[in-house]
Amino acid sequence: MGVFRRVILPVAWLLVFAVIAVALVKIAFVDGLKPQGAEPAPMARVETPVVPAARATVTNTVQIKATVQSDPVVGVRSTAAGTVVHLYVEPGVAVAKGDQLFQVKSERTKPASTAATPGEKTTSEPVYVYTDVLAPAAGKLNELTALLDQQLSVGEVVGKVDPGTFTVSGPVNAAQQYRLLAKPGSAQISLVGGPAPFACPAVTLKNNANDAGAAAGGNGTGGVGMAVPAGGLSLAAAGPGGATQSESASTGTISCPVPAGTEVFAGLGATMTVSAGEAKDVVTVPLTSVKGSVKEGIVWMAGVAAEGKAPEQRPVKLGLNDGDKVEVLSGLAEGERVLEFVPGAPAAPSEQGYGPGPAAYRPAGG
Repeated sequence: MGVFRRVILPVAWLLVFAVIAVALVKIAFVDGLKPQGAEPAPMARVETPVVPAARATVTNTVQIKATVQSDPVVGVRSTAAGTVVHLYVEPGVAVAKGDQLFQVKSERTKPASTAATPGEKTTSEPVYVYTDVLAPAAGKLNELTALLDQQLSVGEVVGKVDPGTFTVSGPVNAAQQYRLLAKPGSAQISLVGGPAPFACPAVTLKNNANDAGAAAGGNGTGGVGMAVPAGGLSLAAAGPGGATQSESASTGTISCPVPAGTEVFAGLGATMTVSAGEAKDVVTVPLTSVKGSVKEGIVWMAGVAAEGKAPEQRPVKLGLNDGDKVEVLSGLAEGERVLEFVPGAPAAPSEQGYGPGPAAYRPAGG
């Protein structure tokens, strides 16, 4: 027993420590110098989203945040120079357009007659002309300042007629103006806290740069003369089924008279839904696929991109769009595949602040 403790056990421990030491030396200086095998490369690839050109119905509907406004009073101007000799009405009465308001007496000189015999004097006689000044519009005669025997000049304002009518009017931005180039014929008006929605048959669209504007729809002279920039127009964010007001600057005004008999008052908020055309069963692509959105645009074909080459640009002719998809008139056939997003165009952030999200994509315009 004494020999085991004094000789055998210490020798056994020395052998164990020796084995451990050799193993550590091997790991540190032998295995560590061996070349490492190549790790497998990741196989995942980022695929570029593509979409096919597909047939669909495009309804160009634009929603405008508007306000009910009182129509301005109309001035009563004298249409003749002379003296007031008769008043037909008093202030405060209701008048129709063309009603007689007052009468003006003008004096003119009759040309001198030719003398019958030599030496006879020629004479000239005054001629008096009586002119009735008529109401320029229907409504209430709020004011009439003309007095009997008052001298008036042509064009002098002597009264005011309040038509008592209202107009729904709201601002439009550039994207909405371009979408309304198709001459909207009517609008649907929804009043905040007011009566049921009603139709407004005559829509007028005016450009801020041209106060004269251009009437749309009802009189057949609609539309606004606007130059389309090269490459088209960058649309403001818009949801399917119609564009809503964006934060971009107002470039025009759209208005529509409130039909007679509809109870409204000035300052009432409203939503004006304007329909500017419909294209049924036409070739369409998402607006996100097109650079430009009015008349002409560019799409990127997906076939060449899949082969590792730069995507091919193809010009296309564009028609109506509904804020989500756009009609392709020519340049692209049904089923052809294009990139879903314009290369390099920024996407609108989602409500969470990242990713494409539910917000509409803002196509690049030029």
